[in-house]
Amino acid sequence: MMGNATDVKKNVNDGYFELNYKPDGVYLTVYPALGSGQKVSNSDIVNKLAKKRIKNYIKVIVDEEVRKPSKKPIRIAEPQDEVLIDSAVEITVSADKMKAYINFIPPDGGNPISKQAVIMELTKNGVEYGINNNLLDSLVKYPSYNEKILIAEGVTAVNGKSGQIEFFFDIKKDRRPTILEDGRVDYRDLDIIRNAVVGQKLCTLIPPVMGISGKNVLGLDIKALDGKPVKLPKGRNVEISEDETTLISTIEGEINFLEGKVSVFPNYEVPADVGTSTGNIKFVGNVSVRGNVMSGYEIEAGGNVEVFGVVEGAIIKAKGDIVLRRGMQGNDKGILICGGDVIARYIENSVVQAGNAIKAEAIMHSDIKCGNFVEITGKKGLLVGGKCRVGKEVIAKVIGSHMATVTEVEVGYDPALKEKFIKLKEELNKVTNDSIKTDQAIVLLKRMEKAGTLDPKKEELLARSLRTNIHLKDRINQLNIEIETINNKLNEESKGKVHVSSTIYQGSRIVIGTSMLYIKDTLQRCTLYRDGDIRIGQFEK
Repeated sequence: MMGNATDVKKNVNDGYFELNYKPDGVYLTVYPALGSGQKVSNSDIVNKLAKKRIKNYIKVIVDEEVRKPSKKPIRIAEPQDEVLIDSAVEITVSADKMKAYINFIPPDGGNPISKQAVIMELTKNGVEYGINNNLLDSLVKYPSYNEKILIAEGVTAVNGKSGQIEFFFDIKKDRRPTILEDGRVDYRDLDIIRNAVVGQKLCTLIPPVMGISGKNVLGLDIKALDGKPVKLPKGRNVEISEDETTLISTIEGEINFLEGKVSVFPNYEVPADVGTSTGNIKFVGNVSVRGNVMSGYEIEAGGNVEVFGVVEGAIIKAKGDIVLRRGMQGNDKGILICGGDVIARYIENSVVQAGNAIKAEAIMHSDIKCGNFVEITGKKGLLVGGKCRVGKEVIAKVIGSHMATVTEVEVGYDPALKEKFIKLKEELNKVTNDSIKTDQAIVLLKRMEKAGTLDPKKEELLARSLRTNIHLKDRINQLNIEIETINNKLNEESKGKVHVSSTIYQGSRIVIGTSMLYIKDTLQRCTLYRDGDIRIGQFEK
């Protein structure tokens, strides 16, 4: 029986070989590779000979032809009938079961594969969904051999989308004061009041979207996650509409978004100074003072506080923002504490704590703490004296003074978080000492119990000591967990920057995370950041 079998080349420059069946024997022809093409390997030929069941071939001749292809038919075996091999397919299913690939193996003298045989092989491998029948028909008719082809694809599940709140006011309104052409800062026209009228819509619900299930090529369903509903952020002086989709204001006042709740607070206005005629002020909503706040008086507000005059050595606390149109001369008695921003023309000799940011034209000899950033801009842009502890960034024109005034700036962690860390460590030391003393008392009382000298009072003391010890041990465990959590967070957040657009004077001390730098020589227009140690780079702002 005469015939031939040709090796399939993967690349046009690859070497290949042919087997020819002739009356006088089986012949091998090896063609060399061209250029950088792949040479014919001995194993390729040996595998083909085994597949074609050629017996008693001359291995030495095969090896020589592989080593030095002659491109001529060389007799390698006695005459024998050719074994015909039909075409076949290999099925591969992806790890996620979402795709199936088919690879047609060429026939070797045998018959091409039928569509029915391909489908049987797909079924054998569990593939029953997403089969591209048009492509399959085309491949069976015009096969592309030794190529991995996508033949079936599942449908990916589409997760739903959780409900959302659409706000009809800007919850992230930027309260940056306007810098005038001459460098002065306009603290009069801040446009920070968001007023509402009765019946005004404040926000509405966007309902969740349900998920769409999918299916893999094995025909198995893939469940999708449905979107979760959300609740309206109902605060004070608002109501939910009849269809339960919208928040509506019930009073006239200022819209506030505090602690994830939408509220409308009434405004309390003081037409003159806060002093002997008014006394201290405590109000659930916003407080507006047209005059000054005199030394020794306090204002506490559930919303914002706005003062048009000067604040002296007073105390102002607000859950929202504190806006001082002029500024604060604290005389080492003034305190500002708020959950949002502090905005002032100047702050001097005061203690200031802000949940978010502090923005001013000058801060002098004050103790400053805030969660995010301090921005000192305008004509002066001065931060001098005192201590400034900030979560992320300090942006100033000048830090310190030519008199080498000691000015401490710490960035890279939330100061409130660090204070909590210190307090927890102090409590842990105290509780641990109490636990040690209690352990010692229990050991002594148990010795007395064992000796039979424990009277009823001592017996009650032992019981009480055992209960106390359980409580102390539990508290120690809780404290250790809290301390570790905060410590990890402090380490993660130990990044921050100090931006100085003009001058940072000697005498200043910069701390970023756990790194510290004393400024010994005046620096100009730079950004200080932490990279192991504190580095001095080009001004970024």
